[in-house]
Amino acid sequence: MSEGVFGTTYGKTANGLVRYSKRYKILSVIDSRLAGQDAGSVLMHRYAGIPIISSVEEGLRGGAETLIVGIASDGGVLPDSYRPYIKTAINHGMNIVSGLHDFISDDPEFSKLAKRTGSKITDVRKMFKDRKYFFTGNIEKVKAKKIAVLGTDSAIGKRTTAIYLNRAMKAIGKKSVMIGTGQTSWMQGFKYTVVIDAIVNDFVAGALESITYEAWDVERPDYMFIEGQGSVLHPAYPGSFEIIGATRPDAIILQHAPMRKYFDGFPGYEIPPLEKFINILELLSNKRVIAIALNTENMDESMIKEEKSKLQAKFGIPVFDPLQRLSSVTREIDSYKI
Repeated sequence: MSEGVFGTTYGKTANGLVRYSKRYKILSVIDSRLAGQDAGSVLMHRYAGIPIISSVEEGLRGGAETLIVGIASDGGVLPDSYRPYIKTAINHGMNIVSGLHDFISDDPEFSKLAKRTGSKITDVRKMFKDRKYFFTGNIEKVKAKKIAVLGTDSAIGKRTTAIYLNRAMKAIGKKSVMIGTGQTSWMQGFKYTVVIDAIVNDFVAGALESITYEAWDVERPDYMFIEGQGSVLHPAYPGSFEIIGATRPDAIILQHAPMRKYFDGFPGYEIPPLEKFINILELLSNKRVIAIALNTENMDESMIKEEKSKLQAKFGIPVFDPLQRLSSVTREIDSYKI
């Protein structure tokens, strides 16, 4: 369910699940604005066989058993307008999955209804809030090439780029693992995931280290692609610090949306020049930004081609669109001395 926001930054959980999901089979998307269209066509200009519908009842008729709250609202707050959808779903015995900070299972009305109908409520962030791991230094035992996908803004496509690069690396014969750091990665079914914004700050570094070390200990991959969070200069979501400090990446891929002028959700704050992000991230990590991944929102083909050429000439590193074929850039990454 992403009523009113599918295909926007606020609908990024639903967007991600339409693009990729192993834990849940996505049968439909609720957004009455776009009802009757195909979710893949709206999101990726590619048919996915996932209809966009207007109501929970339509989803039930299509065979749905679970309602996923597919939004990433400011502060993780449940909008009042979403309550009727959740109430209807629970009344019909559907299970509920939410990644918000407002826990559905703690809501008196919803919990009472769920007890009566037998609905199971899963609050993803609630699952991680009591995790208490200290940083140990075990990250130094990890011998895989760790690549962090960080960004110049929040909700810019870092997770999607990490997913696609992970898949592309496997396609050229390398063993690769995705390290998820947010609730959508858990919903998508990535085994090695911690939801860092649900964890007490003292234990975030330890949680990141422990999941990365576990993935190395169990899988022994050649590569790890680590999902970034927020942005190092974002006024509200200043991510990247913990990921760099705890996972000790060997290289960084920077996600950038050339047409964005202001930080997502904060029109009073201009996004600084790309070179500032590169300089800061390389100073923090003591490693290189080895490629730039483009979020091509509001860009046509000629603009994308021009931007790629301009940035490649300026920074001397590959610039690519993660939604297109990645075999060449993946081989280029594999050839680097990381």
